[in-house]
Amino acid sequence: QVQLVESGGGLVQAGDSLRLSCAASGRTLNNLPMGWFRQAPGKERDFVAAIDRYGASTSYADSVKGRFTISRDNAKNAVYLQMNSLKPEDTAAYYCAAADDDSFHYFVRAYEYDYWGQGTQVTVSS
Repeated sequence: QVQLVESGGGLVQAGDSLRLSCAASGRTLNNLPMGWFRQAPGKERDFVAAIDRYGASTSYADSVKGRFTISRDNAKNAVYLQMNSLKPEDTAAYYCAAADDDSFHYFVRAYEYDYWGQGTQVTVSS
């Protein structure tokens, strides 16, 4: 079992930056592909970013490409999402996820992930 806890969300203005963190317990993350998803009220949970087991490969949704960066520190059992140039449309609850899979690539679909955090709210005002 893996327990994931997100932190770092908050209320910011358009153009500001935030760094989300995802801390894991119960199992090390260094053999698990990880991802970030977000969900706005009344909408489906959308893919944001993903990273493979070693941080060698990443993937981003088109809407955040060039503004967000996913990274991981396996020694600290943590994954991060650096969000720059935030826009009001980035407002959502952000969720960290881990896939119980030993393959060497990342995953971009929510159903491919086995463990989820409780989410952290990001609100961007215009």
